Amino acid sequence: MTDLLRSPDPVVMGVLNVTPDSFSDGGRYFSTDPDGGLAAAVAHGVAMRRDGADLVDVGGESTRPGADRVDPETEAARVLPVIRALADRGVPMSIDTSRASVAAAALEAGATVVNDVSGGLADPDMAKVVAGAGCPWVLMHWRGHSRRMADLANYADVVKEVRDELRQRVDDALAAGVAADRIVIDPGLGFAKRAEHNWALTRGLPELIALGYPVLFAASRKSYLGRLLAEPDGTPRPVDQRAAATVATSVLAVAAGAWGVRVHDVRETTDAIAVWQASGRPRLAYEEDRT
Repeated sequence: MTDLLRSPDPVVMGVLNVTPDSFSDGGRYFSTDPDGGLAAAVAHGVAMRRDGADLVDVGGESTRPGADRVDPETEAARVLPVIRALADRGVPMSIDTSRASVAAAALEAGATVVNDVSGGLADPDMAKVVAGAGCPWVLMHWRGHSRRMADLANYADVVKEVRDELRQRVDDALAAGVAADRIVIDPGLGFAKRAEHNWALTRGLPELIALGYPVLFAASRKSYLGRLLAEPDGTPRPVDQRAAATVATSVLAVAAGAWGVRVHDVRETTDAIAVWQASGRPRLAYEEDRT
């Protein structure tokens, strides 16, 4: 996995939500669904790998705005059967969780990366699990759980504040014994961020990349894209019609130097990245004005 963190090519992380309340798929891959959710989840994970996903990111707790938390036993019961089945099929995976106990069980079951939306803040034991496993850890910018994060979207300079808060998360991880070459950072688009913050962070990606750690960019199908593409009456573009916007933001991110992108639409994204690579990997210059 160290090689993946040092990959010269953009890394594509495919999203596999095994929850009944995902904003993007309506529980289609809910793994404990008696009507075949486990089989559907595994088939989708295999398909994303076939379509070019370098990692399949398995999550068992919705982090959409306003979502309620589930207990760790429920979260683990959702993800572990999927992880075991995909590991048997040779699919590389990350576990999308902010709980140390779930991360530890998922790593034992076959996951190789921890993708923590809380950046280690939600569970003080997470750093210990990651350091002990020696696995990569994605530290996302986070200010609070889904129920209250909308109230925390207050910034004077969002790029500077996110950069500084991510630097603190990295410093804490290093102090806890996590190796520097196992750390990935994520600006947390949509998490305690309004649309204008997400666009500012997109323009400001070079400042985050300058921290010296791989940057994961995760805009896939998010609500700010739906609002950008709204109908004349203001109705946001539906979730399942945001693929083109997701692909565009993903290519902008890799062209700015992002290490990887987290997406639902894997094939479309890998196709677009292939075009970017074939064209000579042109870099994009973002405006300095973040107002």
